[in-house]
Amino acid sequence: MCGRYLIITTPEAIRQFFQYPELPNFPARYNVAPTQPIPIVRLAEGRRQFALVRWGLIPAWAKDPRAFSLLINGRGESVNDKPAFRYAMKRRRCLIPADGFYEWKDHDGRKRPYVVRPRAGGPIAFAGLWESWMGPNGEEMETAAIITTEANSDVAHIHHRMPVIIPQEAFDLWLDPNVDTATVTALIAPAPAGLLEAYEISTAVNRVANDSPALLDAAQADMKPVPEASSSPKPGKKLKKDERQASLF
Repeated sequence: MCGRYLIITTPEAIRQFFQYPELPNFPARYNVAPTQPIPIVRLAEGRRQFALVRWGLIPAWAKDPRAFSLLINGRGESVNDKPAFRYAMKRRRCLIPADGFYEWKDHDGRKRPYVVRPRAGGPIAFAGLWESWMGPNGEEMETAAIITTEANSDVAHIHHRMPVIIPQEAFDLWLDPNVDTATVTALIAPAPAGLLEAYEISTAVNRVANDSPALLDAAQADMKPVPEASSSPKPGKKLKKDERQASLF
């Protein structure tokens, strides 16, 4: 799964990488968490568009978002079949800009965090799905989820799942709603071996409030674990309905 990630490339460099016309300005984020607004790139009227949506997909048919399970990830093996993702997979595919993600590994009963980043640096694009939910009183909310797949050899020693990474040359293919799902499903695969690097970091990342470059420092062997705030959800813990994070921007 992917429950935390980072986006630290400058807005202009991300704009150049994804080739959208908007000029958003946003700060580097080192600890993006579920329910926060996140940037996505989608196709609108035949061109790429930058947009902000909530991380945690709500399908259009959901009656009450507050009572619906938070879908931050969609398993690539079942996105064409699951009712929550099936329509979005056909018509609402998107790219989610990122500079890496975090994963936790069990060490003698204790979860230790790792950062997974492109070995060559620079941004990458997670495969995403987005939806638009409209309430009975006209209220509207756009949301998204990250598609995951089996981990490649760069990640498998930490966790058995990883986000799907769409290569830049396949952006148009993934975004185009006129391309059939059978064709784009072929893009749902582990990233090539060697693309990513991973190393252990401090448990400071466990707290959503911690959001600084220091999170990317390699863990020291004698480093004491940073206490987790009682109000912060632990990695892998299912969020309750009223657990909402601070804004991304």
